[in-house]
Amino acid sequence: MDGLTISQIAKGSNVNIETVRYYEKRGLISVPPRSESGYRMFSKEVIQDIQFIKRAQDIGFTLEEIKKLLLASHNENFRSEDMYQFANHKIQEIDSKINKLIHMKSLLEELAAKCPGSGVPKDQCPIITNLSKGEIKDG
Repeated sequence: MDGLTISQIAKGSNVNIETVRYYEKRGLISVPPRSESGYRMFSKEVIQDIQFIKRAQDIGFTLEEIKKLLLASHNENFRSEDMYQFANHKIQEIDSKINKLIHMKSLLEELAAKCPGSGVPKDQCPIITNLSKGEIKDG
């Protein structure tokens, strides 16, 4: 039986074996046939799929989103317009996360600016006080 073992796939994809198993379990890569001795025998295309997964993760896609992307990329009826909309939706999600992080940072900076520093009992620490009393202004 031709094919690559899980260790060959892992090495070729620059991931560890557990990652390959995890992607298989999550349905990101197809379950390969097994050799007579019971070894998984993957096709070479799995290396490309794993590299695709890693690159998609690098730009913020979740594994569930990547699963959809992989299905689309393997579909002969794939439309780039659908991918454009998918990407724009992801951009909106990222913008929302950025705005939330900016707000969180602003709140923390405001609390830190009120903190007198070392030598102050915890009941006089504005950070602890505000968090304990729920006096953080949210949004």
